[in-house]
Amino acid sequence: MPVSTHSRTPPFGESNPGSVEHTGRLIVTGRDHPGIVATVSTILQEFGANIVSLDQYSTDAEGGSFFQRTVFDLADLNARRPELEAKFAERLSNDGLDWNLTLAQQLKRVAIFASKSDHCLVELLWRHRRGELKVDIPMVISNHSDHAELVRQFGIPFFYVPVTGDKKEAEREHLRLLKGNVDLVVLARYMQIISDDFLVEVDVPVINIHHSFLPAFIGAGPYKKAKERGVKLIGATAHYVTKDLDEGPIIEQDVVRVSHAETVEDLARYGADVERQVLARAVAWHCEDRVVRSGNSTVVF
Repeated sequence: MPVSTHSRTPPFGESNPGSVEHTGRLIVTGRDHPGIVATVSTILQEFGANIVSLDQYSTDAEGGSFFQRTVFDLADLNARRPELEAKFAERLSNDGLDWNLTLAQQLKRVAIFASKSDHCLVELLWRHRRGELKVDIPMVISNHSDHAELVRQFGIPFFYVPVTGDKKEAEREHLRLLKGNVDLVVLARYMQIISDDFLVEVDVPVINIHHSFLPAFIGAGPYKKAKERGVKLIGATAHYVTKDLDEGPIIEQDVVRVSHAETVEDLARYGADVERQVLARAVAWHCEDRVVRSGNSTVVF
């Protein structure tokens, strides 16, 4: 049976009792065996760090896959980081484990792609301005110019890159803007298919949002088709983008119940509400290092 110490939905936004300048996040993955948690705790104790939270999950107690996320507070963390990483390499890497250490004060740089629908875009920008989404947003890119003024009101650069007959030309411009400037790309209802070449070249994770009718109601007018079939649930799925369309590892999903009484317009409105909330949570969790990819699945702490 799977063993887990984590059984709740992660919060939106991470609150730490200490200074964010002293906060580190350590992700450890690998083949499960006794002593991993003790090793991590011992190393942090040796450095005088205080563990703020620790979540771990094992697919099987007998040699399954192990995942751990530890948040800790350590004075002068930035200065002591090389020494701490050397110790993790010595004790964890040599034990066959993969690990990654990030500093909470180093916000991830997130580029947002959007088309004509603005509900997911505005949700991310609004939460960012309120300080709920702790990221940097260096740019918004769109294949339509509709939201240029809206985005600029948030003090964020807007880039209009039309997609015409040659999508490769648009993607070359995307890559020129993105290369070396972002840690994550978010498709906030960006209505263009991303090519395999782009995914390779951009070399950062890409998160997408779509309504959960897929694949049952593909193509145009999904809510009209859903209404005709008498659906009872409206949902949305946020996932990482891979070369297989809409089949990447799922980060977050949610649903709302509906009945025969709702109109097509009601369904579309409920769907937009779910989409924006699901995408916002997925982006926040990724940027707080809560999401660990495992094959075509994820562990979300």
